[in-house]
Amino acid sequence: MGDKILCKRLHRGDDLLKEIKKIASEEKLEAAVVLSAVGCVTRAKVRDASGRTIKEINEGCEIVSLNGTISEIRTHLHIALSKEDLTTVGGHLVEGCIINTTCELVIQELTGWSYGIEQDSETGYDEIVFSKK
Repeated sequence: MGDKILCKRLHRGDDLLKEIKKIASEEKLEAAVVLSAVGCVTRAKVRDASGRTIKEINEGCEIVSLNGTISEIRTHLHIALSKEDLTTVGGHLVEGCIINTTCELVIQELTGWSYGIEQDSETGYDEIVFSKK
């Protein structure tokens, strides 16, 4: 049996991260990745590389990239957005990226894999553990 593909259209007002977490929970995803995400947001929030600073983008933006890992227990996604002046901004996806007209989201479940979490004393974060089933 091949990997399961999930296709979902998000609608105006949906929070991108909340919807992805909802899909992971409903589908009981143990390991998955974003294959594609095309759409736009009315506003966005992203965290920078410091892991502490969250920036708000209070204008309409196109989603030009979304990638990362998804599971019921851990979701780690990075997003790139094209602003109205066509400059690009991106970072770690946090709650607050609100869909404008649509987001066409395609997620692929990785059959035979699961993601776990392990505290990494070096990074200070709960980091992913890849496990082959």
